Amino acid sequence: MNVRLLRWSGLPKVSKNVADGLALAGRLLLAALMVAGTVQKVASPSEAQALLALAALPGWMIWPAAAFTTIAGIGIALGVATRPLGILAAGYCVVTSIFHILMDDPWQMTIAFKNWVIAGGYLMLAAHGPGRLAIQR
Repeated sequence: MNVRLLRWSGLPKVSKNVADGLALAGRLLLAALMVAGTVQKVASPSEAQALLALAALPGWMIWPAAAFTTIAGIGIALGVATRPLGILAAGYCVVTSIFHILMDDPWQMTIAFKNWVIAGGYLMLAAHGPGRLAIQR
């Protein structure tokens, strides 16, 4: 089988500068999600604690989670320890999706599914690194 037939070539190749910009934008969006999670936990801890309570877990667990999302968000944004943080962030998304698997609540099920998709983005970041526009490559 001809491998060329399997490649879709509908789009032109992007320059290194464009690829660097896309990698940076993707990294910043993934980092923003982590930082936003921190802000949400700090601003309204009762909502996150309620989800933990449904799983019979103590409410204080949101504070280590907030610390992790802060560190991961800042590290990913700056491009520091991106690969290990990407793996950890993917794991965090998969684990936290468990709290959103509420079969009677379609909104929570959507959030759980989105967490899995976002975990894929973090795994791509772990696989390919931060790109050239990073403090540490």
